[in-house]
Amino acid sequence: MSLPLALSALISLTVRGEDGHGYEINLNRSGINSIDLPRGRISAECGDKLVLKFINRGAPIHITVSSSNASMYTDFFHENLYVVDESTLTIPIRKDGEEGSFDLEIIAGYGVVKTITQVQVVHPSHLRPVVQEEMPLHPVAHGRPHLLMILMGISLILYTSWFYTDIELLNIASFIILIVGALYTWYRQD
Repeated sequence: MSLPLALSALISLTVRGEDGHGYEINLNRSGINSIDLPRGRISAECGDKLVLKFINRGAPIHITVSSSNASMYTDFFHENLYVVDESTLTIPIRKDGEEGSFDLEIIAGYGVVKTITQVQVVHPSHLRPVVQEEMPLHPVAHGRPHLLMILMGISLILYTSWFYTDIELLNIASFIILIVGALYTWYRQD
């Protein structure tokens, strides 16, 4: 089953390069002349470079990358690429530019498939995430065993005893102790 041409520009995962600025765009991955864009937004810092890495998953392909509304942010206008395996396109972003966005138009298959993605241009301070102190993933030990662990141990001993002696009361007691320990822990959460 082949998808309509408008649906062939599928979204895929964003993979950034080692420098943190590269974006992978896969070609011919989901079909002939398909263009799979990175998931999420593509962003670039003022005074930095936007690196687009085109990875071809099929036969060699001719693509055209252009931007008609990027003159406020970059001198880039148009580029023709012939991608056999991989090709990298570096777009310099102006230092003195304002924050905003511009569109990148990618055409494959001599105009058969066309996709447009938006590039957000931000100042360097806006891309740095604010690191907040995170809660620990595991509980902090206080030097004594947790009541749930003690009840689980007692329940295990009672269950094992039932397994070897076939006294039904031991099985019921181990199950009740285990449930009481789980409920105590659940309602005791801070």
